[in-house]
Amino acid sequence: MAEKIDATSTSTDAGSGPRDGGLAGPKAIIKNVDMSDEMQQESVDIASAALEKYNIEKDIAAQIKKEFDRRHGPTWHVVVGKNFGSYVTHETKHFIYFYVGSLAILIWKS
Repeated sequence: MAEKIDATSTSTDAGSGPRDGGLAGPKAIIKNVDMSDEMQQESVDIASAALEKYNIEKDIAAQIKKEFDRRHGPTWHVVVGKNFGSYVTHETKHFIYFYVGSLAILIWKS
């Protein structure tokens, strides 16, 4: 069984503007992470693709979760929004919290 770790995050609409910031889109700003560099990049790429496809936060979260479950097996959890707090327990090396524009994205596996 994987080791579990507690992590916290707080989202307060502190991103860098709208999501549709040009051709390359807004840069991801990682706030807290326990994940390999490769998986961090994959997280940002999956989230960016979901942001291009959907506008509703729950749809963005659902797309990210489905893709993580498909690529890395269950059970992944995703929170997407502009104002939330969290305290989660996650498997070691399976947690990331970042912003894309003004939207906070929290992904973890348990």
